[in-house]
Amino acid sequence: MSRQLKQQEKSPRADSENIMRQVRVEKVLLSCGATGDNLTKAKKLLDLISQRNAQIIASNKRIPDFGVRPGLEVGTRVTLRGEEAISLLRRLLGAIDNVLKKKQISPNHFSFGIHEYIEIPGIEYQRDIGIRGLNVTIVFSRPGVRIANKKRKSGNLPRRQNVTPQEIIKFMEDNFKTKFK
Repeated sequence: MSRQLKQQEKSPRADSENIMRQVRVEKVLLSCGATGDNLTKAKKLLDLISQRNAQIIASNKRIPDFGVRPGLEVGTRVTLRGEEAISLLRRLLGAIDNVLKKKQISPNHFSFGIHEYIEIPGIEYQRDIGIRGLNVTIVFSRPGVRIANKKRKSGNLPRRQNVTPQEIIKFMEDNFKTKFK
């Protein structure tokens, strides 16, 4: 018997797919842009939805046309990972009837907006927040991406390590029963 056949018989994953090519949800980002009093309402909204403490975002750039200067607080965001992110993503997809457009998908992530937070199942109207919307971004990755992000002995990843829009569509259809237009 040849050497390759012996190795295939011993290997438990000889005919299964490569585990380093599997797609997973890395994180779910919720964000809302506002200034002044609306910023506190946006922060309360993200705290309510995520059950986490939202972070205030300050501007780094100066944009005179919009009155933006460095240090001005312009929005709020919260990042969720793991099972908590997956369960929240299921609820947020329910707010948009589990339907996405193909043009919302980019390599490694997709985004969508929710016009009014009261559309999310299980969330009721809060008088102190009012009616406002938010943005949702879902980031996908593969095992091994840490090589590019770590501080010591970091490496470069090839382009094939990116998650393509077709892979994201297949993942969402299989795991979340999402429909695409």
